[in-house]
Amino acid sequence: MFIYCCLNLCVHRKSNCVIYLQVFNAKTAELLSHHQVEIQQKFPKEGWVEQDPKEILKSVLECVERTCEKLQQLNIDITNIKAIGVSNQRETTVVWDKTTGEPLYNAIVWLDLRTQSTVERLLKRIPGNNKSFFKFRTGLPLSTYFSAVKLRWLLDNVEEIRQAVDDGRAMFGTIDSWLIWCLTGGKNGGVHCTDVTNASRTMLFNIHSLDWDPELCQFFDIPMEILPKVRSSSEIYGLMKSGALTGVPISGCLGDQSAALVGQMCFQDGQAKNTYGTGCFLLCNTGQKSVFSDHGLLTTIAYKLGRDKPVCYALEGSVAIAGAVVRWLRDNLGIVKTSQEVEKLAAEAGTSYGCYFVPAFSGLYAPYWEPSARGIICGLTQFTNKNHIAFAALEAVCFQTREILDAMNKDCGIPLSQLQVDGGMTNNKVLMQLQSDILCIPVVKPSMPETTALGAAMAAGAAEGVGIWSLNPGDLTAVTCERFEPQINPEESEYRYARWKKAVMKSMDWETSEAPSNGTDK
Repeated sequence: MFIYCCLNLCVHRKSNCVIYLQVFNAKTAELLSHHQVEIQQKFPKEGWVEQDPKEILKSVLECVERTCEKLQQLNIDITNIKAIGVSNQRETTVVWDKTTGEPLYNAIVWLDLRTQSTVERLLKRIPGNNKSFFKFRTGLPLSTYFSAVKLRWLLDNVEEIRQAVDDGRAMFGTIDSWLIWCLTGGKNGGVHCTDVTNASRTMLFNIHSLDWDPELCQFFDIPMEILPKVRSSSEIYGLMKSGALTGVPISGCLGDQSAALVGQMCFQDGQAKNTYGTGCFLLCNTGQKSVFSDHGLLTTIAYKLGRDKPVCYALEGSVAIAGAVVRWLRDNLGIVKTSQEVEKLAAEAGTSYGCYFVPAFSGLYAPYWEPSARGIICGLTQFTNKNHIAFAALEAVCFQTREILDAMNKDCGIPLSQLQVDGGMTNNKVLMQLQSDILCIPVVKPSMPETTALGAAMAAGAAEGVGIWSLNPGDLTAVTCERFEPQINPEESEYRYARWKKAVMKSMDWETSEAPSNGTDK
């Protein structure tokens, strides 16, 4: 058996995120025990989203101790824990001082929009203002989403970071790098590394050479010496240096969406999964071939499960707002007291009654990559009530997934016959049925929706030197699933989808960089 820890946004408490830690049996994939700790998410200005790296670390350590106590109460010997896997939000950016071990600024979260002006400035340096100029090297468009522009903002705006870079004290990483460095000793010999899946989301990484790209670093003016060493997703990075698990190897590292792909066992070309969390992320495994999209999708690294194993790629569609729209209905509008009530209201309505909701709170990600878009609710009449709005909010998650799946089918040439799903929102049966209706294909949900944890577990357990988890297809434990079949005719689905697309067009070009700032940075 072994243990897994992961940072993921959750949707059940206002402004909070959750550190999850789960323990699996390596033979059966059974979840043996788990613990979670909520951490605060900070919004210092409109569009800014931050987390405290020290709070993240403290919560991880608390999860380790509490989970070990629970295992002992179950009469499970914690010396049976053989490996640790880490999964994390991929683009969230941290810079810290390697001599003191202290973060030099809060972590800037993937959803953060403060870098829009940075993106616009960088775009002016690219021939034809082409957002996709680096696509064939990075798989990514120039966007506020990725780590390089967040790091550029920190270097431009935080004096302590500029000074630490000049003094040779600064270290950059995504959350995986911060945690692994701290857990393996920190300022006393901690390992500064990341894996290929996280590195591929920085815009500084060449997804073909599998290394940091000097020309990209020069374009963003990022000193290469602050970057972590890039490793595979499954190998021993170092040993835990304190706490109940001292001496246990950390041997798995995957960005959350790649971890979910592994946890869903999508190891064959053409297999795909969709994770419903704060955002929505659909990944399709393209094998050892990097496929570049003509329809607004990202090319990313799916996994590299061992130092000597081949790298596998994926096409990805990213939706910024999925579960977050449920939280918005609860916390901002107050039309429900709990997230679960949204399902009840939507079920009572049974229809949006012509109401369409485009939750472009952070602009639109795939397939549009349009930061100027903002959220709208349209088609309102005097008859519209909160039940219809709740239904429209869930339908919006499904329509966004439909847009991504359509793009993926065009790029891959072989339409998906079913969609494998995971994540906290998949507990909403109304949402899952709506998703099947709008896609016109079955939706398949595993009995354990948090497959991100399982994927990190598999990577850690399969690492050379650990070897307690086989990734051979014949050895993998079959997962029981719930299946949702389409219940409406395709013509109705197409009509509703066309109306949604009309609403999306109306959300475009709402925000401009020339607008007055109202005292906030844009």
